[in-house]
Amino acid sequence: MAEKDDYLLDLLVDLGFTTAEVVAQAREEASAAGVGVVDLLVANKVIRPGDVTQAKAAQFGAEVVHLGALKIEDDVIAVMPREVARKYRVIPLFQTEGKVAVAIADPSDLNAIDSLTHLLHAEIELRVASEPDIEAALGKYYGSEKKSLDAGIFKDVIQELNEENAGLTVDDAGLELESDAPLIRLVNQIIVDAFKLRASDIHLEPLAKKFRLRYRIDGVMQEIPGKTPKKLQAPVIARLKIQAGMVISEHRVPQDGRIQTKIGNKLIDLRVSCLPTNHGESIVMRILDKEGLKLGLTELGFLSDDRATFERLIALPDGILLVTGPTGSGKTTTLYSCLNFINRPDRKIITVEDPVEYVLAGINQVQVNDLVGFTFAMALRAILRQAPNIVMIGEIRDIETASIAINASLTGHLVFSTLHTNDAPGAVTRLVDIGVKPFLVASSTRCLMAQRLVRKICKKCIAPYEPTDSELNALGIKRDELKSANVQKGRGCNNCNNTGHRGRMGIFEIFVVDDDARKLIYDRVPTNVLRARAREMGMRTLREDGIRKVLAGMTTPEEVIRATVGDEA
Repeated sequence: MAEKDDYLLDLLVDLGFTTAEVVAQAREEASAAGVGVVDLLVANKVIRPGDVTQAKAAQFGAEVVHLGALKIEDDVIAVMPREVARKYRVIPLFQTEGKVAVAIADPSDLNAIDSLTHLLHAEIELRVASEPDIEAALGKYYGSEKKSLDAGIFKDVIQELNEENAGLTVDDAGLELESDAPLIRLVNQIIVDAFKLRASDIHLEPLAKKFRLRYRIDGVMQEIPGKTPKKLQAPVIARLKIQAGMVISEHRVPQDGRIQTKIGNKLIDLRVSCLPTNHGESIVMRILDKEGLKLGLTELGFLSDDRATFERLIALPDGILLVTGPTGSGKTTTLYSCLNFINRPDRKIITVEDPVEYVLAGINQVQVNDLVGFTFAMALRAILRQAPNIVMIGEIRDIETASIAINASLTGHLVFSTLHTNDAPGAVTRLVDIGVKPFLVASSTRCLMAQRLVRKICKKCIAPYEPTDSELNALGIKRDELKSANVQKGRGCNNCNNTGHRGRMGIFEIFVVDDDARKLIYDRVPTNVLRARAREMGMRTLREDGIRKVLAGMTTPEEVIRATVGDEA
């Protein structure tokens, strides 16, 4: 037996996990069976795996960590390449200047520790975790060895499906055939890889000669070629329809459903839409990750002055606050983050949504159902009898909903909602167009905010950037202004899939409605006049807010130009 095992056994006795007599008897049994003494004690449940972990930690004076209870940041995981973590069975925990703390199951493995010191060019601080803990963390943060997009399960599963040659189909009653186990793994892996790549949507699109898989990552569609052969189109779609609770025998009309799945320790909801097309049914899955709803206003992209203004506005006791922008501009995330910010036990918050995308603790959420006549207007009338302080309406779509929302704001409620308009002042025109009286708009509205999303620069490959003349002209920036600026751009690295971008943030146009603006709204002035007045009052346009973030090195000129086409700086 190795000396280190002898010392470990002595420690287990000293720590009171077992006795010398039990160890002596185990030595004889282990010698006869040709196994390790510690392994035998664990197998016979004389000691627990956690006891061994504690003893190992005590042997080297290290701290025991429970990886399942920790949230390790992405930039820390990025310190250690996947192949290094897997080879030496270690998980990076945090880093300080010149040091990296790692969790390891065997702190006596001096070769591994010495190799890590050289590979990471840093001093290694040891923490000890159990072997199952390490294994689970490797799968959570680095993916299993066969489950990466580039070299993983797709190829293995497709090969297995081909070998089975079972004609993967689903019968008319919706019963899956026995040969679909590899198919289930393939579908699950599509979802897992999308989540790990931070995709917001998964698109499975049947085309004439191929079955295309695309992920929307940071707002940009990226095709994943060769992962879903055309012959797997029918079984993959059928599998997803079953998971989403759809009628798989119905191929003529659109269907909606939901899938709930667990990835690591996170419970993920997917909103699934199925649409009949010329070449089969197209599936789009929106990944609903609740972590994004816990963002503060700074993480959403608000700079300090705008954040202070917005925090003041959402703390008002009444009035209506509208967030505008096209589909996919982050309106829902902004509203949910506002609710999260003001959600306190002394306030009653009710939302009316179609559908309820995220479930928030401490908030009453109502889903409308047009099939039974439970519309936005009916839901609003009902919830106002519930005496809420704050109401969120998913979207103002018609005069009835708008009228009830505005009347609620005038009777002591704070109302949040969204509209589909291009800019903030345009929301006034939109409300008047659907039939709301101008004096009601003027007296109820506290703030109108337009927003767009731009991609942030990857922190791992960020580098100084000299904008081109065309970019400067488009943004209205003079080259002299760059002397005091910090314009940056990502070079592209593994952390950002060689795009130079990782994550998104908002650019905002905040129109605070004051007495002068109310008079203009009451007088039904054109949008351009109202916009000019808002500019005089200090409102920054979307492009101007984007320019500030370009000069601060938060995003790139190209992103701001793309997101604000048609906007004047």
